[in-house]
Amino acid sequence: MSAQPPPRAPSHLFGLQLSRLNQRRLANFRSNRRGYWSFWVFWALFLLSLPAEFIANDKPLLVYFDGDYYFPVLAAYPETTFGGDFETEAEYRDPFVKELIGAKGWTLWPPVPYSYDTVNYDLKHPAPAPPDADNLLGTDDQARDVVARVLYGYRISLLFGLLLTLCSATIGIAAGAVQGYFGGWIDLLFQRFIEIWQGLPLLYLLIILASVVEPSFWWLLGLLLLFRWMGLVGVVRAEFLRARNFDFVKAARALGQSDRRIMWRHVLPNAMVSTLTFLPFVLTGSVAVLTSLDFLGFGLPPGSPSLGELLNQGKRNLQAPWLGFTAFFALAVMLSLLVFIGEAVRDAFDPRKTYGGGESA
Repeated sequence: MSAQPPPRAPSHLFGLQLSRLNQRRLANFRSNRRGYWSFWVFWALFLLSLPAEFIANDKPLLVYFDGDYYFPVLAAYPETTFGGDFETEAEYRDPFVKELIGAKGWTLWPPVPYSYDTVNYDLKHPAPAPPDADNLLGTDDQARDVVARVLYGYRISLLFGLLLTLCSATIGIAAGAVQGYFGGWIDLLFQRFIEIWQGLPLLYLLIILASVVEPSFWWLLGLLLLFRWMGLVGVVRAEFLRARNFDFVKAARALGQSDRRIMWRHVLPNAMVSTLTFLPFVLTGSVAVLTSLDFLGFGLPPGSPSLGELLNQGKRNLQAPWLGFTAFFALAVMLSLLVFIGEAVRDAFDPRKTYGGGESA
């Protein structure tokens, strides 16, 4: 039987006119149903985690008091605003503050009335407490709500992974392009530098530096960026080495175009095909490396919402299996979706499917 062509893709995407080649790539991507639906589920979960403060917070979304409306989730109000005695910010979970507001108004709480660092002092069992109606996934060993910590940890893991992937891809593509296009001594010296740089023990450097400075989001991002950019250099370098002797590149050079313009306009689009297929897997590795560092205790500062730290708590508290299972399933869903998306992107840019019209697996 002859292979069926992939489903027809729209000629416009977000208002942009697609070429026939890109239409076929989009059709191949959509024909991989697992990867296509994983793409939408991944972005739905990511967009859901972005407004985490409006979903899980120990501050009300809206307070109506004495004829006025207040938005504690967006601004800080002193306790005296609601008839209290202190000029410090109101503690809205305090029964006294609840009574003050309830006497002249009402409050609208988010679906999860806990933030990632909120300690629940009203537990019926010692921490880590099992799941109940108040804490749907239980609490960790410091009496903090697991749902809130997973939501915030999911967001910070993806934001870290996306930033690290974007920055490392930018540097790696630029470095690989320079190596592959110019070749010669530039390529040779750069390759020796990469070999030496890759041999440095990243974990030992993190252990040493963690004893000198306190790790933070941007500190970890910068340090990992020093090593993660080399992941795409080899792919881009190979594509530039192959394409620099093509006839259209020689013609552009003969017409007097600059090397920078030739690299940007003529060679880079060909190199990006293979590069884009690797990006979902690079993102998977970026998320995994942050989780690993948090699990080992060399990641984000103590108290930060982290899936790796939740995994570590599950290891330390085997009598509370909900901690390990929750972190495991959150990571498994995230990484599985990224792998499925990567497979669909690989199919989309596969020349055998793009030009041959073969059916996607």
